[in-house]
Amino acid sequence: MTLLRRASPSDAGLIADLIRRAWAGTVAPESGGHRMTAAKILSRMQRGGGGLILEVAGEPAGSLHWSALEDDPQVWEVMGVGVLPAYRGRDLSARLLGAVEEAARAAGVRELRLAVRRDSTTARLVALYERGGYGLAPQLSYSHANPLTEPPVVLHKPLSQQVKL
Repeated sequence: MTLLRRASPSDAGLIADLIRRAWAGTVAPESGGHRMTAAKILSRMQRGGGGLILEVAGEPAGSLHWSALEDDPQVWEVMGVGVLPAYRGRDLSARLLGAVEEAARAAGVRELRLAVRRDSTTARLVALYERGGYGLAPQLSYSHANPLTEPPVVLHKPLSQQVKL
């Protein structure tokens, strides 16, 4: 059984741990996700952000978190999308992205953004996000870009405010 739930502030450490574990061996070592901390995620949550935890058979299997842009709270940047290796190949990332989209629509958010590093995984990840309705947005910058690496590829998804019935 798969469960998606909204993260509480007490889940900040779990989200940080899931990011580090999901990205181990797949994302370049200089990526900020490898140094993600509960304090950083908690700070984003306290400034109007949030997170989602994905559980499979009662075990944490993946997560993501988001924060609103400081100058435009109707735009959320989605970060730390990750599913643990044992749970991959089940479209769980797509479920996480669908759930953040629902939460964003319910909050009146007009756009979601995410970023992908420019490395060997770029094409695969861009394709994953494009299947979910995200489009490349070279005119946009990412507010949480790692200053130690080349600026990431930014994707975005405008949201209609129609609610599913």
